[in-house]
Order: sequence, then C-alpha cells, then structure tokens
Amino acid sequence: MVPPTPSTHGGASNAQYTQQFLSSVLSQRGLPYPEDVKWLIRQHLVSLSESYPSLQPKTSVYTHNDGRAVTLLQADGTLPMLFQGVTYNIPVVFWLMESYPKHPPLVYVNPTRDMIIKRPHPFVNPSGNVSIPYLHNWVYPSSNLLDLARDLSLYFARDPPLYSQRRPSSNNPPNPNPNFAAPTHSVSVAAQPAIPPRSYPQSPYGGGGGSGRVAPRREEDAGEVFRRDAMNKLVERVDGDVRELRRRREGEMEGMFNAQAVLRKREEEIGRGFRGMLEEKEALEQQLQVVLMNSDVLEEWLRENEGKMVDARSVSVDEAFEPCDALSKQILECTAADLAIEDVIYSLDKAVQEGAMPFDQYLRSVRLLSREQFLHRATTSKVRAAQMQAQVNSMAARAPQYAV
Repeated sequence: MVPPTPSTHGGASNAQYTQQFLSSVLSQRGLPYPEDVKWLIRQHLVSLSESYPSLQPKTSVYTHNDGRAVTLLQADGTLPMLFQGVTYNIPVVFWLMESYPKHPPLVYVNPTRDMIIKRPHPFVNPSGNVSIPYLHNWVYPSSNLLDLARDLSLYFARDPPLYSQRRPSSNNPPNPNPNFAAPTHSVSVAAQPAIPPRSYPQSPYGGGGGSGRVAPRREEDAGEVFRRDAMNKLVERVDGDVRELRRRREGEMEGMFNAQAVLRKREEEIGRGFRGMLEEKEALEQQLQVVLMNSDVLEEWLRENEGKMVDARSVSVDEAFEPCDALSKQILECTAADLAIEDVIYSLDKAVQEGAMPFDQYLRSVRLLSREQFLHRATTSKVRAAQMQAQVNSMAARAPQYAV
C-alpha cells in the first residue's frame, strides 16, 4: 500500500498527502506497532519524507527467516549522495520492524538490474543489508530515520556500495567512461538511481574478455584533487566530531535518566510518608474529639455532684451508683447479697475453727446461707440471659436501618 498521488506536484501537497496516508494506516489495527509509539513513528517518517522526498512511506509484507509474514511500514526510494562533486541516487529500503522505534530499522540497498553491489564493502553485505555504526548505537527515543539517512549518505559518499555494469552494444557509440552511469542532480523517486564505482583494477562482475576492464580515468587537475581530498577530510572530521558529541550527549542522557529514576523513587517515598502523616493526623483528631466529649461528660458530672461532696460522711455508698434499668438493679442487688453471704460463711468458718461456735449450729447456719446464696446466683444468671436476649433483639431491630 502506497500513499495516493496528489494532483499537484508541490512539496507542501506531497507532505500533506504523506501525513494523511500515515494517519490512515497507523489508525488501523493491521500494523503490529504498539499504540504508544505510533505517533513517534509517524513523526519519523514525515521528517524523513520532508527532507528526502525520494523516500516515500508505504506498507508492504515482510517475511521473516522463520517464514512468518507480517505487514510493516517501509520507506522506499533513493538516497542522494555526493561523489566527486556530482550527486548520485542510491536505491534503498528502510523496513520498520515490529519493535521500532525502540530498536533500529532494517536497511537494504536495492540495486536495479544494471547495478552491482560492491564486494567486499565495509557496510553492505552481498545481500544488500546495510550495517553502519548509527544502527549499532541506536538509542531510543533520540535516534530517528532522518539522522540515519544523513549518516548513510555520508558513508556512501566515501565508499559507494553500487556501481553500474557495462553492457556492450554495437548500436551505441562507445562511452569514454562506461562504468559510470549518468549522474542526476535532482532527488526524485522517478529518477533512475545511478552510482559510480571506485577505480578497480579488474572487475570480477563484468563480462568476459576486454569488456570487464575499467576504462582509463581522465586526467584531473591538481587543484580539483586537493579540493576533493580536503572535503573528504573535512567530512571525516565533522563525522568524528558528531559521533563524539553524540556519545557525550548519550552519556549525559543516561545520567539524567538515572537521576530521574532516583527522583521518582524519592517522590514515591515522600508521597507515602505524607499520606501516612495525613492518616495519623485524622486518627489523632478523632481521638481528640473522643477525649473532649469525655471531658465534657466528666465536667457535667462534677458540676452535678459538687454540692453532694460537702460532707463526705453523709453520702450513702448505695446511692453513689445508680443502675440504668431494672435488670441491672436486680443484678447489682443479687451480686451484693451473694458477696455478703460469702463473707458471712467465711466468718462462720473462723468461728468454728476458734471454738466460738458449736459445730451443729455452724452446719445449720451454713445450710441456710448456702440455699439463699444459690437462689441469688440463679437469679443473677437468669437476669444476665434476659439482658443478652434484649441486646440481641435491639440489634435485630436496628439492622434494617443499615441495609442497602
């Protein structure tokens, strides 16, 4: 799938159609890219197509080594390079794999029928796969397709990966330099790529006999050679400076990421501490409210009973505490009687031991007191059971009020 061709050929119109195409395909579910990086992928492809209009995004089916086929985005077209003062176009394909942009894309040189991949080449293998340091040093999210294309153009300018193979024809007049294809100064998808070769002593890819030899190079001016060498050295120096600057910036970025992780961890710890302090504050405020309520109750009780404490001897112990209901009053009376009988039996035991009371009288008194004590204890047990039943009934009566 390729973006639709606009009716006008202006640069703004091409960029607009490219953006519309990317917005359409990335909004679909057929592409295997995560949702959180689709916007970044769109920005990378838009920036690449704006700077290199010959590299247009489209979708195509990519087959993995295990036979699995998947539809992926790619940027297919030609990449311009400057070689010996002339601009040439190299056909390339950028495949955006499923893990892009967290991992680098796959880049292939796509030669036409009359082109041959140079062997050996330091950055392009015989299958056309490109491997340059920028791909090995890919850093998410700072690395992008535009910088990758610029690096490729610089590397290809120093050592072109393709060259044209000469096809002898008796109908065409002889070409003084047959291995060099016609250069083009315009970067366009419609322009056929043409890449000049290096000066090779004998081409292993040409035809047999004399057709495989490279034609002699023309005499060059010393100033032109000096200018070309100076430009190559300048490009190498700038490339080295850019790499060093990128390495430093990546180190600084890594340090900033580590600092950001530490700050986030401290932020979480401070947040947890702050929430704990708020919870503790609320608990203390609730306790304070309870203490204030209890203080009010005690102060009210003191105001009511302050006049009664004028003569402590006139205060009745039995009247100091009043039961809240009849059952509680009955339990209080039965418990007091039970404890009083217990004290009397203890005194009778002492009297018998000291001989102050006959034994038969002791037995009669203990029998009567024990019977009375049993009645008080039985009454206390029944009253407690009645209180428990009353509490259960009260809770059952309040339960429907809290039902949702």
